[in-house]
Amino acid sequence: MKTMLHKSISLVEFLKLPETQPASEFIDGRIYQKPMPQGKHSRLQLKLCNAISQVAEEQEIALAFPELRCTYPAGSRSSSVYGGRSIVPDVSVFAWERIPFDANGEIENTFVIYPDWTIEILSPEQNTTKVIINILHCLKHGTRLGWLIDPDERLVLVFLPGQQPIEMIGDEVLPVPEFLQLNLTVTQVFAWLKPTKINL
Repeated sequence: MKTMLHKSISLVEFLKLPETQPASEFIDGRIYQKPMPQGKHSRLQLKLCNAISQVAEEQEIALAFPELRCTYPAGSRSSSVYGGRSIVPDVSVFAWERIPFDANGEIENTFVIYPDWTIEILSPEQNTTKVIINILHCLKHGTRLGWLIDPDERLVLVFLPGQQPIEMIGDEVLPVPEFLQLNLTVTQVFAWLKPTKINL
């Protein structure tokens, strides 16, 4: 991530700023712009959202959102005016009953809640520490599961509340939230990087 601002601002001030491309995140009074997604990142993000939606959306179990802004206002854990976070995970998964809908039954634009499952896909120039800190922040505030996918190393780091990160490789089946039934291995995830030809 690239720091865009050296003077601290409040979360309220940040949320009034226009959106950027790629997205910017607000962390402890500072603004950080995410790197532009590249080929491997975009492919894995698309396939993960599709795989999750395929097993979860029709039965109203959960929804997966790419690049969705999730905002955490400063609360009892932080007394600073510069507290709070507004982050944009690569994939955010919400159990159906936690998705904010408006009066018309449509999905709200603003999510002032944590995701149940946060997934980050590491880009070559991305700061790994900041990405991990974002995942840990989500877990601290109620997220049930975090994945950090590293395409270069062909591994997935799995984060669970109150536990050490778990390094997963090869044919190990990746853990998912208890409300989902998704049998996916690390090998299958990275196999998505080699598209197969479909004969129509």
